[in-house]
Amino acid sequence: MRLHAVQSIEQKGTLLAIKLLRNVLMLNLPLLGQVSYSIPEEMEKGAVIGNIAQDLGLGVDRLKSGKARIYTGNTEEYVELKRDRGVLLIKDRIDRESLCGQTMPCALHFQMILENPMEFYTVTVEITDINDNPPTFERGEMKYEISESALTGARFVLEKAIDDDVGVNGLSSYTLKPTDNFVLKTINRGDGTKHVEMVLQKPLDREKHEHLSLILTALDDGGEPQMSGTMLIVITVLDVNDNAPVFTQQTYKATVTENSPKGTVVATVTASDADQGSNSKITYSITNTLDNVRKVFQVNEENGQISLFGEIDFERSRHFQINLRASDEGGLTDSCKLIVEVQDLNDNKPEINIMSKSNVISEDAKLSTVVTMINIEDLDSGENGNVKCFVIENIPFMLKTSTNNFYSLVTDSDLDRERASEYNITVTCSDEGVPSLSSSVTLTLQISDVNDNEPVFERSSYEAYIVENNTPGVSIFTVRATDADWNQNARVSYILEDSSVNGVPVSSYVSISADSGVIHAVRSFDYEQIKDFQFRVKAQDGGSPPLSSNVTVKMMIQDQNDNPPQVLYPVQTGGSVVAEMVPRSADVGYLVTKVVAVDVDSGQNAWLSYKLQKATDRALFEVGSQNGEIRTIRQVSDKDAVKQRLSVIVEDNGQPSRSATVIVNVAVADSFPEVLSEFSDFPHDKEYNDNLTFYLVLALAVVSFLFVTCLVVIISVKIYRWRQSRILYHSNLPVIPYYPPRYSDTLGTTGTLQHVYNYEVCRTTDSRKSDCKFDREMLNVSASLNVLYRNPHMFDREVTQSRISVYILQFYDVDS
Repeated sequence: MRLHAVQSIEQKGTLLAIKLLRNVLMLNLPLLGQVSYSIPEEMEKGAVIGNIAQDLGLGVDRLKSGKARIYTGNTEEYVELKRDRGVLLIKDRIDRESLCGQTMPCALHFQMILENPMEFYTVTVEITDINDNPPTFERGEMKYEISESALTGARFVLEKAIDDDVGVNGLSSYTLKPTDNFVLKTINRGDGTKHVEMVLQKPLDREKHEHLSLILTALDDGGEPQMSGTMLIVITVLDVNDNAPVFTQQTYKATVTENSPKGTVVATVTASDADQGSNSKITYSITNTLDNVRKVFQVNEENGQISLFGEIDFERSRHFQINLRASDEGGLTDSCKLIVEVQDLNDNKPEINIMSKSNVISEDAKLSTVVTMINIEDLDSGENGNVKCFVIENIPFMLKTSTNNFYSLVTDSDLDRERASEYNITVTCSDEGVPSLSSSVTLTLQISDVNDNEPVFERSSYEAYIVENNTPGVSIFTVRATDADWNQNARVSYILEDSSVNGVPVSSYVSISADSGVIHAVRSFDYEQIKDFQFRVKAQDGGSPPLSSNVTVKMMIQDQNDNPPQVLYPVQTGGSVVAEMVPRSADVGYLVTKVVAVDVDSGQNAWLSYKLQKATDRALFEVGSQNGEIRTIRQVSDKDAVKQRLSVIVEDNGQPSRSATVIVNVAVADSFPEVLSEFSDFPHDKEYNDNLTFYLVLALAVVSFLFVTCLVVIISVKIYRWRQSRILYHSNLPVIPYYPPRYSDTLGTTGTLQHVYNYEVCRTTDSRKSDCKFDREMLNVSASLNVLYRNPHMFDREVTQSRISVYILQFYDVDS
């Protein structure tokens, strides 16, 4: 698992993680990975954070055997590890606000350590905020006393609300109700905070309303669910006050040294009021709203003393103008300003700015060649801002001053890249303050080179492995070569040298990426055809002229279980039955036969095992799982059937495994005739019987179709000839006798048919009663024709011709 860079989310957690990482590296513990989770705060105890075993690619057994545990240092443990499940659970309630306050994001950092061997993993759990805190006011009620003579537009500062949630769950808006006399004004400051004021929009009338009650509501609009907080504002309307406070000066001046501690008194302002009683009580306040005066200064409301409230920095602000207001209880006010000058201290280091920089310089550069120009700035003033710079290392470079606060770094001696290809030049600048402050910058300068180094491979030779039946184009592995030169001279290109494998160019097997050196498979490999081959890769740099080197790569094809076992014996035949004989006197362990099978795969893919899948009598035979030998497991008895059918399955040891099935016929008999009598009707293979049945049904269908077709044709011919004979019989046209070939009268003298009929009669033993009607019909026809020809005057000529035609038609209609 790749080691991710440790990223800090919370400063304290980051320091702890870095300290733990440093301790781990000192102890030589292997840091194997990092995993991060994100959960909302306030999850229930026992809730699952994540499956750390699965996310780190570890098994539950590894967590148990390694005694996995969580190490959090000296911090409180909020998370626990369940080894038996490999998950992280919530151990104690997590409150993001108490854990991180307003810091975003908020996270827990801890480590998981395993033993045997010792391993180290870092875990980061980010705690996301939920809207579980409503906006709150520090005080539930604020009281104001406002004179009824207060002018429209008078402003009164209100207390801000606080929301412990952050982001969208934080405070977003205010509302004020009712708004009869006052409206709410919200001022967004540059720092993201909201300044809330109540502005008088309608004059007060004490005679109508001596007291007013307003509700100020703070909302977190983006929270889900939305939450709010309220504060009651009670306003007492005072009678008219006709004398306003008056400051003793309109402008006060004071000085303060930067970085002075909080609480340092800067100045005191004084105001007086001519009124008496409560109307003469003066309250002092700062009225600045647009700048950060309120963050730096505060005023005592009773005595007008101004003191430091925050940090003061000369470099940020060299002077401040504080607007002050004095107000009596009647609402009348007066204002003045206080100008505060800040005195400088030497608290800033010199700043080194790179104006121009050369990252590369040729090794044949001339003396005094400018490499870098820098400018020095010190925010302090006077001697605190006077700066001097120098180079402390013994290197072939020096600093030259050009003008005030500008320096040039130039070459001081000859450069030689073969001795040093890179220089880290540290420039140090110090001011003249007391105490003196300094800063430094390191410049990295590379020396350009000529092409005088050839690429060098990481290894003298490579061996790569690929599983057969791979997808063409898949990447196999990567060869890498490095060149001691720089830039284009060190740019290495990879070339596949021309060679052949079994007469085929090696480019038909593999290809190489010229830029990355990644070798890809051009074709799908078959272990059974080729197990390994070699080729050479050339690495060539981009110099002029280019330099190169060679390396030999041996490609090893790994076998895959892609071939099922093949049964060599017994041979399976489709038309005959082959059986093994077992005498009835066979003892236990008698070797009946041996199933022989091979697998063209290699390794464990070719390890074969034999199992008896089906058997006529499972209690009689067994198959050796390793050698395929079929043996008897009990004494053969007379009750055992002569015909035994065994189905043996042969499986290889591949993943997934492949198998083949063979049928073994066994005859339990002592003599061969007994075997023949039993196996004469032994059913053929089911597939063979199924095929035979199919062809028999098909033949029957074809014969039936031909029979019906012939029958229809014969009937059609019969009908046609009968109709022709009827037409001839009723016709009044003279009939010309038809004499078929070889049946014509011989000169009209003999009156016999000159033709010989040959018939082949096939008769069975049960057909003695049958006769050949065809012969008698032919004799009758012949006799009739003889009579007609011998006695031509016995009949009328037309009748005679008609009868002759009928006899001839009857002769041709004879079918049996």
